[in-house]
Amino acid sequence: MMNVDAALERLLQSARPVSDIETVTIIDSLGRVAAASIHSTIDVPGYDNSAMDGYAVRSADVPAAGTRLKITQRIAAGSVGEAVTPGTAARIFTGAPIPPGADAVVMQENCEVEGDELVVQQPVEANLNIRRQGNDMASGQIAIEAGTRIGPQHMSLAAGVGVNDIRVYRKIRAAILYTGDEIIEPGQPLAPGQIYNSNRYALHGLLRSLGVEITLDQHVEDSFEATRKAFVEASQKADLIISSGGVSVGGEDHVKPAIEAEGQLDLWKIAMKPGKPLAYGSIGDAIVFGLPGNPVSVFVTFLLFVRPYLLKMQGCTEFTADSIPVKAGFDWSKPGVRREFARARLETSQQGELTAVLFPRQGSDVSSSVAWADGLVTIPENRTVAKGDSLQFTGFSELMVGF
Repeated sequence: MMNVDAALERLLQSARPVSDIETVTIIDSLGRVAAASIHSTIDVPGYDNSAMDGYAVRSADVPAAGTRLKITQRIAAGSVGEAVTPGTAARIFTGAPIPPGADAVVMQENCEVEGDELVVQQPVEANLNIRRQGNDMASGQIAIEAGTRIGPQHMSLAAGVGVNDIRVYRKIRAAILYTGDEIIEPGQPLAPGQIYNSNRYALHGLLRSLGVEITLDQHVEDSFEATRKAFVEASQKADLIISSGGVSVGGEDHVKPAIEAEGQLDLWKIAMKPGKPLAYGSIGDAIVFGLPGNPVSVFVTFLLFVRPYLLKMQGCTEFTADSIPVKAGFDWSKPGVRREFARARLETSQQGELTAVLFPRQGSDVSSSVAWADGLVTIPENRTVAKGDSLQFTGFSELMVGF
Protein backbone atom coordinates (compact mmCIF):
# COMPACT_ATOMS: atom_id res chain seq x y z
CA MET A 1 0.00 0.00 0.00
CA MET A 2 1.16 3.51 -0.80
CA ASN A 3 0.91 6.19 1.89
CA VAL A 4 -1.51 9.08 1.40
CA ASP A 5 1.08 11.80 0.79
CA ALA A 6 3.03 9.79 -1.78
CA ALA A 7 -0.17 8.79 -3.57
CA LEU A 8 -1.42 12.38 -3.82
CA GLU A 9 1.97 13.63 -5.01
CA ARG A 10 2.08 10.93 -7.67
CA LEU A 11 -1.43 11.75 -8.86
CA LEU A 12 -0.83 15.49 -9.08
CA GLN A 13 2.47 15.02 -10.91
CA SER A 14 0.63 13.08 -13.60
CA ALA A 15 -2.36 15.46 -13.91
CA ARG A 16 -2.34 17.71 -16.98
CA PRO A 17 -4.66 20.64 -17.75
CA VAL A 18 -6.89 20.36 -20.78
CA SER A 19 -5.52 22.30 -23.74
CA ASP A 20 -8.75 23.51 -25.31
CA ILE A 21 -9.70 27.13 -24.60
CA GLU A 22 -12.96 28.94 -25.25
CA THR A 23 -14.35 32.42 -24.65
CA VAL A 24 -17.38 33.08 -22.43
CA THR A 25 -19.06 36.22 -21.19
CA ILE A 26 -18.88 37.20 -17.53
CA ILE A 27 -22.40 35.98 -16.86
CA ASP A 28 -21.44 32.47 -18.01
CA SER A 29 -18.02 32.36 -16.34
CA LEU A 30 -19.00 31.14 -12.85
CA GLY A 31 -16.96 28.08 -11.92
CA ARG A 32 -14.79 28.22 -15.02
CA VAL A 33 -11.00 28.54 -14.89
CA ALA A 34 -9.28 31.54 -16.46
CA ALA A 35 -6.92 30.38 -19.22
CA ALA A 36 -5.21 33.78 -19.43
CA SER A 37 -4.69 36.61 -16.98
CA ILE A 38 -7.32 39.35 -17.11
CA HIS A 39 -5.98 42.91 -17.19
CA SER A 40 -7.84 46.02 -16.17
CA THR A 41 -8.86 48.19 -19.12
CA ILE A 42 -9.22 51.32 -16.97
CA ASP A 43 -8.17 52.98 -13.74
CA VAL A 44 -10.52 52.05 -10.90
CA PRO A 45 -11.83 54.41 -9.74
CA GLY A 46 -11.52 56.45 -12.91
CA TYR A 47 -11.42 59.76 -11.04
CA ASP A 48 -10.88 61.11 -7.53
CA ASN A 49 -14.16 60.67 -5.66
CA SER A 50 -15.74 61.06 -2.25
CA ALA A 51 -15.59 58.20 0.22
CA MET A 52 -18.36 59.77 2.34
CA ASP A 53 -21.55 61.74 2.26
CA GLY A 54 -20.37 65.18 3.41
CA TYR A 55 -18.83 68.39 2.14
CA ALA A 56 -15.94 68.94 -0.27
CA VAL A 57 -13.67 71.71 0.98
CA ARG A 58 -10.24 73.26 0.61
CA SER A 59 -8.20 72.02 3.58
CA ALA A 60 -6.40 75.39 3.76
CA ASP A 61 -9.78 77.02 4.52
CA VAL A 62 -10.35 74.86 7.64
CA PRO A 63 -7.38 75.24 10.00
CA ALA A 64 -9.51 74.77 13.13
CA ALA A 65 -12.87 73.55 14.37
CA GLY A 66 -15.67 76.09 14.06
CA THR A 67 -14.69 77.37 10.63
CA ARG A 68 -17.64 78.69 8.58
CA LEU A 69 -17.90 78.18 4.80
CA LYS A 70 -20.59 79.06 2.27
CA ILE A 71 -22.35 76.09 0.61
CA THR A 72 -22.46 76.91 -3.12
CA GLN A 73 -23.35 73.64 -4.88
CA ARG A 74 -24.61 70.06 -4.59
CA ILE A 75 -22.76 67.15 -6.28
CA ALA A 76 -24.44 63.74 -6.48
CA ALA A 77 -22.88 60.52 -7.83
CA GLY A 78 -22.97 60.66 -11.61
CA SER A 79 -22.70 64.45 -11.81
CA VAL A 80 -19.72 66.79 -12.04
CA GLY A 81 -19.39 69.90 -9.88
CA GLU A 82 -17.83 73.28 -10.44
CA ALA A 83 -14.60 74.51 -8.85
CA VAL A 84 -14.59 75.07 -5.10
CA THR A 85 -13.32 78.60 -4.52
CA PRO A 86 -11.76 79.91 -1.28
CA GLY A 87 -14.26 80.18 1.55
CA THR A 88 -16.81 77.85 -0.04
CA ALA A 89 -17.88 74.21 0.29
CA ALA A 90 -19.79 71.74 -1.94
CA ARG A 91 -22.41 69.31 -0.65
CA ILE A 92 -21.16 65.95 -1.97
CA PHE A 93 -22.30 62.34 -1.86
CA THR A 94 -20.41 59.04 -1.80
CA GLY A 95 -18.87 58.21 -5.18
CA ALA A 96 -19.27 61.69 -6.66
CA PRO A 97 -16.23 63.24 -8.36
CA ILE A 98 -14.14 65.63 -6.27
CA PRO A 99 -14.61 69.10 -7.78
CA PRO A 100 -11.59 71.18 -8.84
CA GLY A 101 -10.09 73.16 -5.98
CA ALA A 102 -11.26 70.78 -3.22
CA ASP A 103 -8.73 68.46 -1.58
CA ALA A 104 -10.74 66.99 1.31
CA VAL A 105 -14.21 65.80 2.26
CA VAL A 106 -15.62 66.35 5.74
CA MET A 107 -18.19 63.72 6.69
CA GLN A 108 -21.62 65.19 7.34
CA GLU A 109 -21.65 63.97 10.95
CA ASN A 110 -18.82 66.40 11.70
CA CYS A 111 -20.63 69.42 10.31
CA GLU A 112 -23.57 71.66 11.09
CA VAL A 113 -25.62 73.58 8.54
CA GLU A 114 -27.04 77.02 9.32
CA GLY A 115 -28.95 78.28 6.29
CA ASP A 116 -26.45 78.35 3.42
CA GLU A 117 -23.49 78.23 5.76
CA LEU A 118 -21.49 75.20 6.85
CA VAL A 119 -19.88 75.01 10.28
CA VAL A 120 -17.03 72.48 10.25
CA GLN A 121 -16.52 70.89 13.67
CA GLN A 122 -12.94 69.67 13.10
CA PRO A 123 -9.67 70.83 11.57
CA VAL A 124 -9.18 69.34 8.11
CA GLU A 125 -6.09 67.85 6.46
CA ALA A 126 -5.58 67.34 2.74
CA ASN A 127 -6.78 64.02 1.22
CA LEU A 128 -9.32 63.41 4.00
CA ASN A 129 -12.01 60.95 2.79
CA ILE A 130 -10.93 61.06 -0.84
CA ARG A 131 -10.56 57.90 -2.94
CA ARG A 132 -7.86 58.64 -5.50
CA GLN A 133 -8.00 57.62 -9.17
CA GLY A 134 -6.53 54.13 -9.66
CA ASN A 135 -6.57 53.44 -5.93
CA ASP A 136 -8.21 50.02 -6.48
CA MET A 137 -6.78 49.06 -9.86
CA ALA A 138 -4.55 50.77 -12.41
CA SER A 139 -5.13 50.45 -16.14
CA GLY A 140 -3.16 47.46 -17.46
CA GLN A 141 -2.77 45.86 -14.02
CA ILE A 142 -3.57 42.14 -13.68
CA ALA A 143 -6.98 41.87 -12.10
CA ILE A 144 -7.40 38.07 -12.21
CA GLU A 145 -4.50 35.65 -12.57
CA ALA A 146 -4.56 32.80 -15.08
CA GLY A 147 -5.54 29.58 -13.33
CA THR A 148 -8.11 31.25 -11.09
CA ARG A 149 -11.40 29.44 -10.68
CA ILE A 150 -13.94 32.19 -11.33
CA GLY A 151 -16.24 32.93 -8.40
CA PRO A 152 -18.82 35.67 -7.88
CA GLN A 153 -16.10 37.98 -6.56
CA HIS A 154 -14.08 37.57 -9.76
CA MET A 155 -17.15 38.16 -11.94
CA SER A 156 -17.69 41.44 -10.12
CA LEU A 157 -14.06 42.48 -10.50
CA ALA A 158 -13.98 41.63 -14.23
CA ALA A 159 -17.06 43.75 -14.80
CA GLY A 160 -15.63 46.57 -12.72
CA VAL A 161 -12.48 46.77 -14.85
CA GLY A 162 -14.45 46.78 -18.10
CA VAL A 163 -13.89 43.18 -19.23
CA ASN A 164 -16.88 41.27 -20.65
CA ASP A 165 -15.26 38.30 -22.44
CA ILE A 166 -13.10 35.83 -20.53
CA ARG A 167 -10.89 33.08 -21.99
CA VAL A 168 -11.40 29.87 -20.03
CA TYR A 169 -10.42 26.23 -20.26
CA ARG A 170 -13.18 24.03 -21.60
CA LYS A 171 -15.19 21.95 -19.18
CA ILE A 172 -13.92 18.53 -18.17
CA ARG A 173 -16.15 15.72 -19.46
CA ALA A 174 -16.74 12.92 -16.95
CA ALA A 175 -18.39 9.50 -17.08
CA ILE A 176 -19.85 7.88 -13.97
CA LEU A 177 -20.04 4.10 -13.71
CA TYR A 178 -21.58 2.50 -10.64
CA THR A 179 -21.36 -1.24 -10.15
CA GLY A 180 -23.34 -3.69 -8.08
CA ASP A 181 -26.33 -5.87 -8.96
CA GLU A 182 -27.78 -5.05 -5.54
CA ILE A 183 -28.27 -1.30 -6.15
CA ILE A 184 -31.51 0.27 -7.39
CA GLU A 185 -32.71 3.84 -7.77
CA PRO A 186 -34.51 5.63 -4.92
CA GLY A 187 -38.28 5.71 -5.23
CA GLN A 188 -38.53 2.00 -5.97
CA PRO A 189 -39.41 -0.60 -3.32
CA LEU A 190 -36.45 -2.54 -2.00
CA ALA A 191 -36.36 -6.28 -2.50
CA PRO A 192 -34.39 -8.46 -0.06
CA GLY A 193 -30.65 -7.81 -0.46
CA GLN A 194 -31.06 -4.56 -2.36
CA ILE A 195 -29.83 -1.06 -1.44
CA TYR A 196 -30.41 2.37 -2.91
CA ASN A 197 -27.78 3.86 -5.22
CA SER A 198 -26.58 6.73 -3.04
CA ASN A 199 -23.14 6.89 -4.68
CA ARG A 200 -24.65 8.03 -7.97
CA TYR A 201 -26.05 11.16 -6.36
CA ALA A 202 -22.95 11.89 -4.30
CA LEU A 203 -20.79 11.78 -7.43
CA HIS A 204 -23.24 13.89 -9.42
CA GLY A 205 -23.22 16.53 -6.70
CA LEU A 206 -19.46 16.51 -6.27
CA LEU A 207 -18.73 16.70 -9.99
CA ARG A 208 -21.35 19.32 -10.76
CA SER A 209 -20.12 21.49 -7.88
CA LEU A 210 -16.76 21.56 -9.66
CA GLY A 211 -18.29 22.57 -12.99
CA VAL A 212 -17.75 19.18 -14.65
CA GLU A 213 -19.93 18.09 -17.58
CA ILE A 214 -21.30 14.57 -17.05
CA THR A 215 -21.45 12.81 -20.42
CA LEU A 216 -22.29 9.27 -19.29
CA ASP A 217 -24.14 7.95 -16.25
CA GLN A 218 -24.40 4.16 -16.28
CA HIS A 219 -25.21 1.25 -13.98
CA VAL A 220 -22.92 -1.68 -14.80
CA GLU A 221 -23.85 -5.28 -14.06
CA ASP A 222 -21.47 -7.39 -12.00
CA SER A 223 -19.58 -9.23 -14.75
CA PHE A 224 -16.13 -8.82 -16.22
CA GLU A 225 -17.35 -8.42 -19.81
CA ALA A 226 -20.00 -5.85 -18.89
CA THR A 227 -17.48 -3.88 -16.83
CA ARG A 228 -14.88 -4.02 -19.56
CA LYS A 229 -17.37 -2.92 -22.22
CA ALA A 230 -18.62 -0.05 -20.05
CA PHE A 231 -15.11 1.28 -19.47
CA VAL A 232 -14.32 1.19 -23.19
CA GLU A 233 -17.53 3.07 -24.04
CA ALA A 234 -16.88 5.62 -21.30
CA SER A 235 -13.31 6.22 -22.50
CA GLN A 236 -14.68 7.35 -25.86
CA LYS A 237 -17.05 9.90 -24.30
CA ALA A 238 -15.11 11.43 -21.41
CA ASP A 239 -11.82 12.86 -20.23
CA LEU A 240 -12.33 11.26 -16.83
CA ILE A 241 -14.07 8.05 -15.76
CA ILE A 242 -15.15 7.62 -12.16
CA SER A 243 -16.53 4.29 -11.00
CA SER A 244 -17.83 3.25 -7.61
CA GLY A 245 -17.68 -0.28 -6.28
CA GLY A 246 -16.13 -3.42 -7.67
CA VAL A 247 -12.57 -2.26 -7.02
CA SER A 248 -11.51 -4.72 -4.31
CA VAL A 249 -10.46 -8.35 -4.80
CA GLY A 250 -13.72 -10.23 -4.35
CA GLY A 251 -15.18 -12.62 -6.89
CA GLU A 252 -17.58 -9.94 -8.13
CA ASP A 253 -15.03 -7.11 -8.23
CA HIS A 254 -14.21 -6.53 -11.89
CA VAL A 255 -12.99 -2.92 -12.09
CA LYS A 256 -9.28 -3.57 -11.57
CA PRO A 257 -9.00 -6.41 -14.14
CA ALA A 258 -11.14 -4.42 -16.62
CA ILE A 259 -8.79 -1.42 -16.40
CA GLU A 260 -5.75 -3.69 -16.78
CA ALA A 261 -7.31 -5.44 -19.77
CA GLU A 262 -8.16 -2.25 -21.69
CA GLY A 263 -5.60 0.22 -20.42
CA GLN A 264 -3.05 0.80 -17.70
CA LEU A 265 -3.33 0.64 -13.91
CA ASP A 266 -0.89 3.04 -12.23
CA LEU A 267 -2.07 3.04 -8.63
CA TRP A 268 -4.02 0.66 -6.42
CA LYS A 269 -4.48 0.52 -2.66
CA ILE A 270 -3.70 3.46 -0.42
CA ALA A 271 -2.86 3.21 3.28
CA MET A 272 -5.92 5.13 4.46
CA LYS A 273 -9.24 4.54 6.14
CA PRO A 274 -11.85 4.74 4.80
CA GLY A 275 -10.98 4.01 1.20
CA LYS A 276 -8.02 1.62 0.94
CA PRO A 277 -8.98 0.15 -2.45
CA LEU A 278 -8.61 3.04 -4.91
CA ALA A 279 -7.62 2.42 -8.51
CA TYR A 280 -6.05 5.02 -10.79
CA GLY A 281 -5.03 4.52 -14.38
CA SER A 282 -6.03 5.22 -17.95
CA ILE A 283 -7.91 3.73 -20.87
CA GLY A 284 -7.08 5.36 -24.17
CA ASP A 285 -7.01 9.11 -23.57
CA ALA A 286 -9.33 8.91 -20.54
CA ILE A 287 -8.17 9.00 -16.93
CA VAL A 288 -9.81 6.41 -14.66
CA PHE A 289 -10.51 6.57 -10.94
CA GLY A 290 -12.01 3.40 -9.47
CA LEU A 291 -13.45 4.36 -6.08
CA PRO A 292 -14.63 1.95 -3.37
CA GLY A 293 -18.30 1.03 -3.02
CA ASN A 294 -19.05 2.12 0.52
CA PRO A 295 -20.60 5.61 0.47
CA VAL A 296 -18.27 7.23 3.01
CA SER A 297 -15.25 5.80 1.18
CA VAL A 298 -16.52 7.24 -2.11
CA PHE A 299 -16.99 10.64 -0.51
CA VAL A 300 -13.63 10.77 1.26
CA THR A 301 -11.51 9.42 -1.61
CA PHE A 302 -13.15 11.83 -4.04
CA LEU A 303 -12.45 14.84 -1.82
CA LEU A 304 -8.87 13.88 -1.04
CA PHE A 305 -7.73 12.60 -4.44
CA VAL A 306 -10.18 13.14 -7.30
CA ARG A 307 -10.99 16.76 -6.41
CA PRO A 308 -7.40 18.10 -6.49
CA TYR A 309 -6.67 16.04 -9.60
CA LEU A 310 -9.74 17.50 -11.31
CA LEU A 311 -8.85 21.05 -10.32
CA LYS A 312 -5.42 20.63 -11.88
CA MET A 313 -7.02 19.16 -15.01
CA GLN A 314 -9.22 22.24 -15.17
CA GLY A 315 -6.15 24.49 -15.16
CA CYS A 316 -6.36 25.71 -11.56
CA THR A 317 -3.14 26.80 -9.91
CA GLU A 318 -4.51 26.19 -6.41
CA PHE A 319 -5.88 22.70 -5.90
CA THR A 320 -5.10 21.56 -2.36
CA ALA A 321 -7.31 22.23 0.65
CA ASP A 322 -5.99 23.96 3.75
CA SER A 323 -6.26 22.32 7.16
CA ILE A 324 -6.24 23.91 10.60
CA PRO A 325 -4.95 22.72 13.98
CA VAL A 326 -7.65 21.69 16.45
CA LYS A 327 -7.77 19.95 19.81
CA ALA A 328 -9.05 16.41 20.02
CA GLY A 329 -12.33 16.14 21.89
CA PHE A 330 -12.03 12.36 22.00
CA ASP A 331 -9.72 9.48 22.85
CA TRP A 332 -8.39 7.14 20.17
CA SER A 333 -6.81 4.19 21.89
CA LYS A 334 -6.09 1.81 19.00
CA PRO A 335 -3.33 2.95 16.64
CA GLY A 336 -3.73 1.81 13.04
CA VAL A 337 -1.25 1.21 10.24
CA ARG A 338 -3.42 3.32 7.92
CA ARG A 339 -4.07 7.06 8.19
CA GLU A 340 -7.64 7.65 9.26
CA PHE A 341 -9.94 10.45 8.19
CA ALA A 342 -12.62 10.59 10.85
CA ARG A 343 -15.85 12.51 10.39
CA ALA A 344 -15.90 15.29 12.97
CA ARG A 345 -17.72 18.42 14.00
CA LEU A 346 -16.03 21.48 15.47
CA GLU A 347 -17.01 22.89 18.84
CA THR A 348 -15.49 25.63 20.98
CA SER A 349 -14.26 24.47 24.38
CA GLN A 350 -14.68 26.42 27.61
CA GLN A 351 -11.08 27.55 27.12
CA GLY A 352 -12.02 29.01 23.71
CA GLU A 353 -10.17 26.35 21.70
CA LEU A 354 -11.53 24.72 18.55
CA THR A 355 -12.19 21.09 19.39
CA ALA A 356 -13.02 18.20 17.07
CA VAL A 357 -15.80 15.89 18.25
CA LEU A 358 -16.30 12.58 16.43
CA PHE A 359 -19.50 11.10 15.09
CA PRO A 360 -20.12 8.04 17.29
CA ARG A 361 -20.07 5.55 14.38
CA GLN A 362 -17.12 5.78 12.01
CA GLY A 363 -17.84 2.86 9.67
CA SER A 364 -17.39 3.43 5.94
CA ASP A 365 -21.04 2.51 5.42
CA VAL A 366 -22.39 5.21 7.78
CA SER A 367 -23.48 7.97 5.38
CA SER A 368 -25.09 9.92 8.20
CA SER A 369 -21.61 10.60 9.61
CA VAL A 370 -20.77 12.72 6.55
CA ALA A 371 -24.06 14.63 6.63
CA TRP A 372 -23.54 15.35 10.35
CA ALA A 373 -19.87 16.39 10.16
CA ASP A 374 -18.18 19.73 9.45
CA GLY A 375 -15.15 18.00 7.94
CA LEU A 376 -12.43 15.40 8.41
CA VAL A 377 -9.99 15.15 11.29
CA THR A 378 -6.75 13.36 10.42
CA ILE A 379 -5.47 10.63 12.75
CA PRO A 380 -1.89 9.80 11.73
CA GLU A 381 -0.65 6.28 11.24
CA ASN A 382 0.48 4.31 14.31
CA ARG A 383 -0.75 6.89 16.79
CA THR A 384 -3.09 6.99 19.73
CA VAL A 385 -4.95 10.18 20.58
CA ALA A 386 -5.95 11.59 23.98
CA LYS A 387 -8.35 14.43 24.62
CA GLY A 388 -6.53 17.73 24.22
CA ASP A 389 -3.99 16.44 21.69
CA SER A 390 -3.42 18.60 18.60
CA LEU A 391 -4.68 17.24 15.27
CA GLN A 392 -5.27 18.60 11.77
CA PHE A 393 -8.82 19.27 10.58
CA THR A 394 -9.94 19.92 7.01
CA GLY A 395 -13.39 21.44 6.71
CA PHE A 396 -15.93 20.53 4.08
CA SER A 397 -16.07 24.27 3.42
CA GLU A 398 -12.51 23.87 2.06
CA LEU A 399 -13.09 20.55 0.33
CA MET A 400 -16.43 21.18 -1.35
CA VAL A 401 -16.40 24.86 -2.30
CA GLY A 402 -14.49 25.67 -5.46
CA PHE A 403 -14.00 29.41 -5.11
